[in-house]
Amino acid sequence: MNVVITGASGFIGSNLAEHLLKQFHTVKLLSRNPPVGQNASKKEWFAWKPGVGGAWEQAIDGADGLINLAGEPIAGKRWSEAQKEELRASRINATRSLVSAIAKANAKPKFLISSSAVGYYGPHGDEILTEESGPGSDFLSRLCVEWEEEARKAETYGVRVALIRTGIVLGKGSGALAKMVPPFKIFMGGPLGSGKQWMPWIHIDDQIGLLSFLMERDNARGAFNGTAPEPVTMEEFSKALGKVLKRPSWAGVPESVLSLLLGEMADMLLTGQRALPQAALKLGYQFKYRTVREALESLRL
Repeated sequence: MNVVITGASGFIGSNLAEHLLKQFHTVKLLSRNPPVGQNASKKEWFAWKPGVGGAWEQAIDGADGLINLAGEPIAGKRWSEAQKEELRASRINATRSLVSAIAKANAKPKFLISSSAVGYYGPHGDEILTEESGPGSDFLSRLCVEWEEEARKAETYGVRVALIRTGIVLGKGSGALAKMVPPFKIFMGGPLGSGKQWMPWIHIDDQIGLLSFLMERDNARGAFNGTAPEPVTMEEFSKALGKVLKRPSWAGVPESVLSLLLGEMADMLLTGQRALPQAALKLGYQFKYRTVREALESLRL
């Protein structure tokens, strides 16, 4: 296939691009700051700025599909009002621009796979959540709802839309683990808050595998939880990580400290979602890593 990826320089996007190239797909990469010279690695990069036309729109005309991973890192900075607006704008404007480019295209793509997050559901305690569960009402929930609504507008142009509500992606040296592993290595690791909150996770290989699976299935429409079939609590995850690293899991961070340091963003860490990938399993996706212990062991941390 001829596939366009936004957010191509990020953790998931860069891994996806490598995977698709190995599968002999043609990949066109959109980034606000594309690499140049030797750093470009002979890949086909396009500079893009949502809301501003350019050569990147031509990459969409005639493409078989789009995978939209664009967005400011959700945990990159404390959530000031300005940062929350940046989180929103970087997702909504990017998705809106893609749909606008689809509308202009003479040869429209067959599919749009667009990112979302399990934050869509908001805090639900121990309740099991599937793609049929409704949205929450907090900041992340409202953001995800609006984000998904923008992506669904591509259906107006005959494009198949799949939405992947991603959990915490586990990969060596990147993503959440890049921040979680160092404290364990100096014997200061442990759960955040009470440790009872659910932690919907997915191995990077399964995140890429699921994206590829959704690309290839003409009946893959609507929402899909990008989470492993066996979610764990924060306490269970911390114990598993400690065992893999041969370190104790005892130095937890109290809720009050997290709230003081992170403000509203702490809510994202102190509450979680017991989200199950019902739609992906029903469609036939087979997870490579179903348990968090085997997932962590595979990364050779």
